Amino acid sequence: MTPSNEGQTLQNRGNERKTQIMRAALKIFALRGIVGTKTSMIAAEACVSEGLLYRYFTSKDELFTLLVKEAAQESVSEMANLDKLPGSPIEKIRALTKHILDEDGQLSWLLMHQARTSDGVPEEAKQLIKQFSMNTYVDQLEPLFIKGQNAGEIVADDPRKLISCFLMVLTGLMTVNIKGDENYQPIDIDLLMRIITKS
Repeated sequence: MTPSNEGQTLQNRGNERKTQIMRAALKIFALRGIVGTKTSMIAAEACVSEGLLYRYFTSKDELFTLLVKEAAQESVSEMANLDKLPGSPIEKIRALTKHILDEDGQLSWLLMHQARTSDGVPEEAKQLIKQFSMNTYVDQLEPLFIKGQNAGEIVADDPRKLISCFLMVLTGLMTVNIKGDENYQPIDIDLLMRIITKS
């Protein structure tokens, strides 16, 4: 192996390790919050040594803040791209809801919930979350909800209140199972969509 190939291989391995640590941290932070998370838990979830974790991140706060930033930016980007999806407004909202409820989507959504509501959140993460408040999502979804109302797919009501209610119910349903109750029933998307669908 040439030195340049060897360097590329090491860099790729390093990137994979960093991604592995970030995925593990997302899961632990989303479920336990920053105060309830220890770096040893993240390392165990990622199947790496705690020392290796510190090779990529200087602190738990840095890792938490980075994940909050990525989750917030990704969520806003997904909502901004809804118009590019095929289908009617209600089909687009359903697709977004399904994505939010998949494993990665739920963890990202729960992480942002933890950043909004938990103790011990780093100042930089608090500032990020202020930039991505509930109004950010309401602003992005409002035109789509209005199109759906005009098409007779979505109930006639104040679209901003309707969106806020829908997102709060969605968040609430996810947080109910934050501790992993084995008796928890998975969220029924069809039932959830009935909140906003015109019958």
